[in-house]
This record gives sequence, C-alpha cells and structure tokens, in this order.
Amino acid sequence: METIYDLVIIGGGSAGLSAGLYAGRAMLNTLIIEKKQAGGQIINTAEVVNYPGVRKTSGPALMEVMHTQAKDFGVSFVTDEIRQVDFSGDVKRLISDKGEYLCRAVIIATGAQPRKLGFPGEKEYTGRGIAYCATCDGEFFSGLDIFVIGGGYAAAEEAMYLTRYGKHVTMIIREPDFTCAKSIADKAKAHPNISIHYHTEIKKAEGDDLLRSATFVNNQTGEEFTYTASEENQTFGIFVFAGYEPATALFKEQIKLDEYGYIPTDDDMRTNVPGIFAAGDLRPKALRQIVTAVADGAIAATAAEHYVAQEKERLGIQDEKAAKPKAAEAEAPAPAAAAASPQQSSPEHPLWPAELKEQVRGILNALTKNVTLVTIVDAANEHSVKLKDWLEVLPALSPRIQLSAYDAGSNPDMEEQIGADLLPVVAFLDENGDYTGVKFCGIPGGHEMNSFILALYNLAGPGQALDDGTRKRIQAIDKPVKLNMCVSLSCTFCPDVVAACHRIAMLSPHVEANMMDIALFPHLKTEYKIMSVPAVIKNDDKILFGSKTIDEILDFIEA
Repeated sequence: METIYDLVIIGGGSAGLSAGLYAGRAMLNTLIIEKKQAGGQIINTAEVVNYPGVRKTSGPALMEVMHTQAKDFGVSFVTDEIRQVDFSGDVKRLISDKGEYLCRAVIIATGAQPRKLGFPGEKEYTGRGIAYCATCDGEFFSGLDIFVIGGGYAAAEEAMYLTRYGKHVTMIIREPDFTCAKSIADKAKAHPNISIHYHTEIKKAEGDDLLRSATFVNNQTGEEFTYTASEENQTFGIFVFAGYEPATALFKEQIKLDEYGYIPTDDDMRTNVPGIFAAGDLRPKALRQIVTAVADGAIAATAAEHYVAQEKERLGIQDEKAAKPKAAEAEAPAPAAAAASPQQSSPEHPLWPAELKEQVRGILNALTKNVTLVTIVDAANEHSVKLKDWLEVLPALSPRIQLSAYDAGSNPDMEEQIGADLLPVVAFLDENGDYTGVKFCGIPGGHEMNSFILALYNLAGPGQALDDGTRKRIQAIDKPVKLNMCVSLSCTFCPDVVAACHRIAMLSPHVEANMMDIALFPHLKTEYKIMSVPAVIKNDDKILFGSKTIDEILDFIEA
C-alpha cells in the first residue's frame, strides 16, 4: 500500500524547514523534498546578523540547526526534483523521475532564484568574470576591481563582503537610492572602499576569453561610461544581485499565480486551491528575509495541520503509520546530521573533532563492500602530508575502508593507474582493487567533506537513489571522458556537482572524475580562465559552469 503523507513540503529552505519543524511538532506525517540540498539561498550568505535571538552566525550554520530541529521532530527528507503535480483530488500527487509522492496537503516553498538581467555579454561571461555568489567566487577577484549590480539588501551586504577581496567595489544602482533598510545602506555608503553610481544600469559586457570591459548608462541623462580592465589586472568582476524570480513555473497550471509568477495567499498562507499552501520568497510581499520566510512556514504548517485534521474527519480516516518512500530510504544521511554510533570514540585528532568522527562513523556503518583509498605522499609537499594525516582516521571509523599510502616514486605503476600527476591526491579503488575513476586532488574539508563521504557511501554502501533512465545514460557512455571539477571549499553548490560527476564515474568504466581544490592549483584558474565555481572541465577542453544536476552533466558529456 502506498504511503499517503499528511503533508509534503516542496523546498528545503528557511520557509520549508520552519514549516517542517512546526508540522513535525504537530505530529503530522511530513516529508520535505529538496532538489539539491537543504538551506535554500541563505546557505550562500557568509554572515547573518539580523535574525532575532542569534547575534551572529553564517547562513549554512543557521540552516543546519533548522534542518536538525526538523529531523528531531520526525520529519523525513528526500533529495528529488518534482517534475509534475496534480492538485485536483483529495489526495495530491507529486511526480518525479524516481516515482510518485501522495499527500493530503502541500506547502510550496520552492523560493526564488537570482534574477538574470539579460544584458549583452551576461551569458557569455558568466564564470569568466560575471558571478552571482560572493561567498563562492569572491576570492577569485582578489586584487581586482569589482562592480556590484543592485541596490537591495543582498547587493549592499555582498558589496561589503567583497571588499575583503577586491581592490575597489563600485555599486551600480538603477534607483535614486538603496532599496534596503537604511541601516544597511548607510554602512555601504560609509565604507571607504565602496563607491556608488545611482540612476545607473549596465548596458553590456565585452571581452574575449575573459571579461575585459563593461559599459554603463545613466537612465536619467543617457550619459554612458565604459570601464576597461587595466593591463596589469587583465580582467575584473561583475556580481549581479538584482533580486530574485520565483521558482513557480511548475505550478502555473494548478494554482493561481500573479503577473510576475508569485503565488498569492491569504493571511494563513492558503492558495486558491484547498490543501495547497505557499510560504517564503515566492509570495508577493514587501520584505524577503529569513525572518519572514520562517514566519510564513510556521503559519502555513499550522493551517495545513487544521486542513488535514478536517479532511481526515470528513473522510473517516484513521491516522496512517508514518513510512518513508523508497526514494527517501535510499538517500544517504547528511554527514553533519548523522546519528552517532555507540562505539567508543578514538582520541581527538586536530583535523577530526570527536563529534565529527562519530557522525561520520554513523554513515560508514552502512558500508557493505570494501574500498581502498590510495594516496601518494611527497614529504616536500605539505598538502600531501596533511591529506595522508586526514585519511588515516577513516580506517578506524569503518573496517570496510583500507588506506594505502605510497611515497612518491615508490610505486610508479599505481601512480600511473590513478593518474597521480598532481599532489595532494587520493583515489578510490573498488572491492576488487580496480581504480574507479573517482579522485580528489585536495584535502576534502569544508563543504567537500560531504562529497567525500558520499563517494564512500555510493561506492561501497547502498548508494543514493538513481532512476533507471539516468543509469542507462551513464552506462551508454562509450568514449573516454575526463572530468576535472574545479571547486572552492567554501562553495555550497560544489559538492552536489562533485558527487554527481563521481557517481557517473562509478557507473561508467570510460569516465574519470577528479575534484580539484582550485586554491591549491591556481594554474587551472589561469589556463582555463575560471572565475567562478563549480566549473567542470571536460577532456581538458570544454567547460561547464554553475550548479548542475547529474542529467545536466550527462548532457554536457554527450554534447
């Protein structure tokens, strides 16, 4: 018998997590479906100082606490992308490539995505000078001039953040003044390394293999000016923070949207369809902040609780026993939220805090096959020594993991097999001792801890759910493909891309996928003109920028 959830929440940002917390606390059988990773847009914010009760934190840290709180109240999570919905019946249907989810009520919390302005050159130079995430890409513009497009809260906050890296930051604001709170605007105005042009818009961006110039126009006088990168710097940066557009296209045939694509609701977050609620940035409202998103989520969950109770009473339905769908059961738990093992923890390690080791141990307990990690160590390369020290903890966390560390030059056959031409490096061998094509060049700290643990889970454990169509596309690859995934350890989008590329390599003998910490290999940034991450280089030639799904990466491979 198929599970019918009381409530399914589409979207795992601050609105969705808040709704999940309140719904779980109300004992609703609740599932949160998130396309990529829990947290939404806020995980790209380096500093949060205006959330009541929390004096100062980061976006990822705040979202991790919310995620854990929702799980504490029994909320289930699954990573999946809903492709089609049917809200017409008493039981709502949500359809993905993996299957179908049934529920009595839905909260839509899909949020909004950064708005592209569409000026000439925007698409061509995205990843080569034009960016949308200061946390992910700010470091690439160290010592360069940076332009920030926009005058809202995000633009002001990110402009101040980018002064850590840029030589000078210039804000381009089309209005006569900032459109955010005066306190934030005043900070930006007073910053000694920020200059501001009001009534100004970007007209075009130009260059060759990198962004070289940009033209701006005063929308009152028509006067134009062009900035050209100096001979010394060669290029510069443009960060676009021009608001967001709601991620609601999926629902346009099912519920009412306004002319801009936002979902109108009443004060209880009800849409025009009974049992369907909306929360967060996809609603038309004056202020789009974490605090308003979590308020929406709480209100929507409370209204959904009342709706579900009335429906069950009307239909004479007894509460169903909660059960996860197959897709959810196949998901790996998030490393930061895994249950601790009752085993005794080993002594403290400077790179592995005791709490982290126990969390990771809980995931590695699911491994059913052996895996060997091979690393090459050069005493003169401090990063390769540090990586070996980091890896030495893993065999103590799972008997399924073996570590083989070789001094550089001592095993040339192994170095050739895994392509150890850059250090630090660690490669994954399967239970038969064969190289899987999965490799990390860098120490997988920061957000890349997730992709490393997922690589172990997908190779030697149950693995994440993967639909048959995607699996067949991977198995149909019949030519050699080398993927270098250039990442920054501070980038929240990179681990999903790394995990997707590694999954392809595990299932295809023709694919090699190598995570590369671009901070350790700056020559890649210069050689391939990379100014944004994640960046996937195919066969040392073609480049794909930005957050991508496994099917989008397969499109790139097949092109």
